[in-house]
Amino acid sequence: MKKVDKIVEQKVPRLIPVRMLNEFAYCPRLCFIEWVQSEFRDSADTVEGRYYHRRVDTRKGRVSEEAFEAFHTSSVTLSGEEIGIVARIDILEGEKGKVVPVEYKRGAVPQVPENAYEPERVQLCAQGLLLRENSYVCEEGVLYFAGSRRRVVVPFDEELVARTRQLLVELRAMAEGCEIPPPLVDSPKCPRCSLVGVCLPDEVNVLKGKEVTVRRLYAGRDDYYPVYAVGYDLSVRSKGERVEISRDNTRVQSLPLREVSQLNIYGNAYVSLYSVKKMMRRGVPICYFSYGGWFEGITTGNVNKNVELRIMQFKAAFDSLVSLEFAKRFVSGKIRNSRTFVRRNDKDVSGKVLRQLSRLIKRVEEADNMEVLLGLEGAAAQLYFSRFSSMLKEDYGFSFEGRNRRPPMDPVNAVLSYVYGVLVKELFVTLLAVGFDPYLGFFHKPRYGRPALALDLMEEFRPIVADSVMLRLFNSGQMSEDDFSYSGLGVSLKSKAKKKLLSTFERRMSMEVKHPLFGYSVSYRRVLEVQARLLSRVLSGELEEYPAFCTR
Repeated sequence: MKKVDKIVEQKVPRLIPVRMLNEFAYCPRLCFIEWVQSEFRDSADTVEGRYYHRRVDTRKGRVSEEAFEAFHTSSVTLSGEEIGIVARIDILEGEKGKVVPVEYKRGAVPQVPENAYEPERVQLCAQGLLLRENSYVCEEGVLYFAGSRRRVVVPFDEELVARTRQLLVELRAMAEGCEIPPPLVDSPKCPRCSLVGVCLPDEVNVLKGKEVTVRRLYAGRDDYYPVYAVGYDLSVRSKGERVEISRDNTRVQSLPLREVSQLNIYGNAYVSLYSVKKMMRRGVPICYFSYGGWFEGITTGNVNKNVELRIMQFKAAFDSLVSLEFAKRFVSGKIRNSRTFVRRNDKDVSGKVLRQLSRLIKRVEEADNMEVLLGLEGAAAQLYFSRFSSMLKEDYGFSFEGRNRRPPMDPVNAVLSYVYGVLVKELFVTLLAVGFDPYLGFFHKPRYGRPALALDLMEEFRPIVADSVMLRLFNSGQMSEDDFSYSGLGVSLKSKAKKKLLSTFERRMSMEVKHPLFGYSVSYRRVLEVQARLLSRVLSGELEEYPAFCTR
C-alpha cells in the first residue's frame, strides 16, 4: 500500500520529562507511544506505583537558602535549559551544598550486579545532572525499593553520565523523526507493559513477516460492560461509586461505576450533570440513540490526543489510491465473512452461489476504481441476502424477501437495522478511543452526521456479529409477532424486543473466538480494538496493508 506521507513536522517540547528517559531506556517504542502519541493505560503495576508515591506526590517541596544547612524535602520540581529536561524529584536530601536525589520504586531490589536496572539508574542520573546545572553538588543518588524497603546508592560515574547524555540525544532524535520504533521481538518486558494492547508487539512482528510466536499479552475480554437505558421516563444518577437507573423514583438497576465501559441511552432518559462529569473523568462514554435505534451522538471526556494519527487519516482519506486500497480490504473481508456465514447457516446453498461469491472476492481485489468496487459490493450483498430466507427456520413464521430500510417493512429488516445501529456505535466508540475521527472514512463518503469510518470498519463484522445476532434471535424462537409494532410507516421493535436484542448482542460481543491470524482466543469486542489498532499501523507505514478479520 502507498505510504501516507507526513504533512507536519513534529515539534518536540524544549524540556523532556525525565520519566520519559526511563521509558526510552526500557523500550523506545513504549516511550514513543506514551509521549509522542499521548497514549496511556493503567495496569496493576502503574496503580501500585502511584500508591507508593502517594506521600511524596502530595507534598510540594522547594529548596531555600534557609534550609540549605541540612534539609529533607519531597516532590521538588526542577528544569534545566542546557540539559533539556524537567523532573519532579521524589525526595531531595542534602547538607552543606551536597544534595542527593531519592527516587521511589515499587518493586524489590533486582538481582543484578548494580542492584538496579539501567532505566532507573539513567533516570536518577538525569536528575543529578539537572541538579548540577542548578548549581548543586550532586555526586550520587538513591533508589528506594518499596518492595524490599531498601535504599540502593547509585554513584554518578563518567560511564553512567555519558550513557544518560547519549540516551537524551537519541530520545530527542526519535521524537523529532516522528517514526515509531519497531516492537521488541519476543521480549519478556512485554507481558507486564500497560500499553501492550496498544503496541501489539507480536501481532505487528508477525504481519511484518517475522517468525515469532504470538502471545496473547492482554486479556481476551475485559471485566467492563456496557449499560443500556431503554425506554421512557428513565433517570440515571451517580450515588457514591455506583450508577443507579430509576423510573418514577423507583430504582430498577444499580451497579458499580468501575465496571461500566459505556452508558447507552435509548429514548429520552435523563442523565444528571454530576453523572456526566463523573463518567467523563472516568473515561466512560455516554452514547445517545433515538428510541428507534439511530445513533445520534456521544459525550466523552478528553478524547485521544494522538493528533498525528488523525492527520494521517485525513491525508489518506483525500488520496483516492490509498482510500481505494483500504476500501478493497474492507469489502473483501465483508464478502469473505458473508460467504462463511452462508456456508455455515444455509444447508440448501448451492456450490454455484459459493463460487459466485469467491469470484466476486477476486474481482474486488482487482478493482481499479471506487465505482467498480461499489458495483461489486452491491452484487455480493444482493447474492448474500438472497439466501436469508433459506437460513430462517420456518417454525416461527418469519420470512425475508429482501433488504429494505428507512423504514424497515418487516420484522427481520427491523432487527437488522437496529443491530447495525448498535454495532456502528461500538465501532464509533472504539475508533474514538484509538484516536481516529470516526466521521471520515475511506469507502463510505463523508456526509453530515454519518460516521463513515465506523461504517467502513463495520463491513467485515456485519455477517459475523450483527447478522449472527439476528439469526439467533429468530431461529431460537426468542422473537415473536408480539415483539413488533406495525404501522403505515413500517415495522419497529417494542421495548421488550430491544432488550432481547441488546442482551443477545452483548453475549456475541463477549464471546471469544480464535483469531485467524494470531491464533489466540479473544472476544469480538477486543477484536474491534485490535482491528482499529492495525488500521492505525498501516496509516503510519509500519504495516503494508490492512488485514481484514475473516473467520474460517
